[in-house]
Amino acid sequence: MKWQLAFLVVFFLATSLTASAAGHTKGRAVEPFTPEFKPGDYVWHPEISPAGPVVVIVSLPEQRMYVYRNGVRIGRSTVSTGTKGHMTPTGMFTILQKKIRHESSIYKGAQLPHMQRLTWTGIAMHAGHLPGYPASHGCVRLPVDFAEKLYSVTSHGTSVIITDDKFAPGETTEPGRLLSGKTGAPSTPALAAGQFEWYPEKAPTGPLSIILSTSDQQAYVYRNGIEIGRAAMSATGLDQGLGSHVYSALDKFDPTGRREWISTASFGRTRAPDIQAVAKHVTIAPEFLERARAMISPGTTLIITDVRVSGQTRSGSGFNILTTD
Repeated sequence: MKWQLAFLVVFFLATSLTASAAGHTKGRAVEPFTPEFKPGDYVWHPEISPAGPVVVIVSLPEQRMYVYRNGVRIGRSTVSTGTKGHMTPTGMFTILQKKIRHESSIYKGAQLPHMQRLTWTGIAMHAGHLPGYPASHGCVRLPVDFAEKLYSVTSHGTSVIITDDKFAPGETTEPGRLLSGKTGAPSTPALAAGQFEWYPEKAPTGPLSIILSTSDQQAYVYRNGIEIGRAAMSATGLDQGLGSHVYSALDKFDPTGRREWISTASFGRTRAPDIQAVAKHVTIAPEFLERARAMISPGTTLIITDVRVSGQTRSGSGFNILTTD
């Protein structure tokens, strides 16, 4: 009787787990240069870059995801993103929440294993069905095996960039719609030279992101997707058509005590500028700089861009910065 009961329990659990993952694409690990990348295929070699900040890039046209750690690509996977009417938004996101087992609150009963939330309005990365074309309601679906592997190297605050560009290692083929400048007017009047605002109590904890907009001549500080600081900024001598460049803070300092950063993604036709060189061309209130620097930790995201930052480019708790329609 005990043996029969144990068998029934195991059978029930196995059946439940199978049912919960019904329709999800398990995935298939392939060699890095496999010529034909079929739905569910992925490449995963985290050992080639064991440590450092992680950046995830999703190309909607390619239906591909690229994973970089410390600037080195460690993974690539097929994905399935949103359909017409339920498009996956483009832009710069941070991971807000992670759950190994999650059930959708919008689509009751939908199981979303290894869910990593990008917005509080329902956009996430998770294991799901990959038919070979966009098929989701806005989320980024991943093969089951790859979703688990990705989950193991990300953290709250990891940068995720979703682009309408085709993406190649180290560059985009064209500037594309992502960070294209179609962002509307600033949501608040620009601060005058030397002025700044600082409200860290608005978000006491969470991942930190900083934007320097040469178009706005403003610097913005976000924590957990909420603006906690803003300052006037003068930038002279930077190239015209700067584009947009994403950096991650490292756990390293140069001999002068300045934190080191790694360039993780660029959008536009110019190379990512050296952070130290940028610092020589940018003037911001010293008190604001001191407060912002005190908050920077390994993995903090810095974006230097010639795109205007407006109410259309950031969505409060969703932390969807620099996106287009």
